[in-house]
Amino acid sequence: MAFSSTTNTQSGGVQKPLLSNRAIWNMSFGFLGIQAGFALQNGNASGILQRYGADVHELPNFWLVAPIVGMIVQPIIGHYSDRTWNRLGRRKPFFLAGAIAACFGMMLMPNAGALTTALPAVLMGAGMLMIMDASFNVAMEPFRALVADKLPSEQRTLGFSVQTALIGIGAVLGSWLPWLLANKAGVTDTAPEGLVPDNVKWSFYIGAMIFLGAILWTVFTTKEYPPEEQARYSGEETSEPEKGGLGLIFKDLAAMPKAMRQLGLTQFFSWFALFSMWVFTTPAIAHHVYGAAINDTKSQLYSDAQNWTGVIFGVYNAVSAVIALTLPLVAKRIGRKRTHAVALVCGGLGLISMYFANSPSFLLFSMVGVGIAWASILAMPYAMLAGALPAHKMGVYMGIFNFFITIPQIISGVANRPIVKYLFGNQAIYALVMAGVLLICAAVSVMFVEDKDDVVK
Repeated sequence: MAFSSTTNTQSGGVQKPLLSNRAIWNMSFGFLGIQAGFALQNGNASGILQRYGADVHELPNFWLVAPIVGMIVQPIIGHYSDRTWNRLGRRKPFFLAGAIAACFGMMLMPNAGALTTALPAVLMGAGMLMIMDASFNVAMEPFRALVADKLPSEQRTLGFSVQTALIGIGAVLGSWLPWLLANKAGVTDTAPEGLVPDNVKWSFYIGAMIFLGAILWTVFTTKEYPPEEQARYSGEETSEPEKGGLGLIFKDLAAMPKAMRQLGLTQFFSWFALFSMWVFTTPAIAHHVYGAAINDTKSQLYSDAQNWTGVIFGVYNAVSAVIALTLPLVAKRIGRKRTHAVALVCGGLGLISMYFANSPSFLLFSMVGVGIAWASILAMPYAMLAGALPAHKMGVYMGIFNFFITIPQIISGVANRPIVKYLFGNQAIYALVMAGVLLICAAVSVMFVEDKDDVVK
């Protein structure tokens, strides 16, 4: 590990030590597990809920659970993680609590249909989705703040890029598990009406163990800076946040930095598009590529489409893991805004190309573009933002920034139901084309963002 005692001219404090590559990977390793869980959710929740009785145009309503929970949970967790210091540290207690709760949710979600007699299976499934997603958010939110806590400004783009690479690796594991179990391990991928196939169930069980193991790796290998040391690095008189309760979140929201406000439109277009992709990919390719009837969830064609959704989602995450490691070099050459814009255009073209797919294998090429965009979406906005945030409020502002992720998803969930039902005639493929257009809109909007540190060191 390299150390430096030079003055940080931006904050007036002592520059944080440069961390070794190994330390940077260790501090973000838990994200591998979190994203394995998210990938299982993203690739299978629509199929599970349809098996429990949801119609295709109703899916956005159930998917609203995730962004609503995230919008509530992340600022609160950020607020309290800024104020926490105990034997585990500042952020690590929340990693661990979220991981344990997430394991229970992941084990219950694919069994919801068999666990209830008091509620319809689809409502029980939605409840399990809410519990699972709340736990993911508790574990995930402090990771962004941890990177900003630990790394000096010249390593932050690298830090968020490594985080994105680990997200990609974890998502590949989660996305491919159902397909691998069905096609390589011989686990059955069909089930009677109202139940979830065994390959999906066992994927969630294995994913829960990956989640917990990855979080424990970060907990045991990463040491956080105590409050007094963090204050010395930031140049602030104290690292202690101002006194007050949750009402301070609204005060911080009103005083958000300019860079955060400017990134809002780019985030809106990006996450509206991503939410549409996650909700509609399975029904879209089941009908448009495999030839299954709309709302057909019991046929082998639909099971094949659901398994292939996991495979192609794994591809875009694998691409993102590779691309993420090149982002610091590209951003250093052309700037963070242009890097992000190019990546978003690639993602938009990838989603639009899904309309022209004449075979399942064609979708692999579509996902290359999506993977490039996904890598940048998970890294560049945070790299642009981190330097504008006060150190003692890093957690709460990273949580507030999540509003620009969750609000567009909520709007997408509400708007997509009538759009898909009435405008698209339940043809989910058009929701993916619309998502592609929105990513291109995001690329245009990011060029108007003021990035004071546009040329990355």
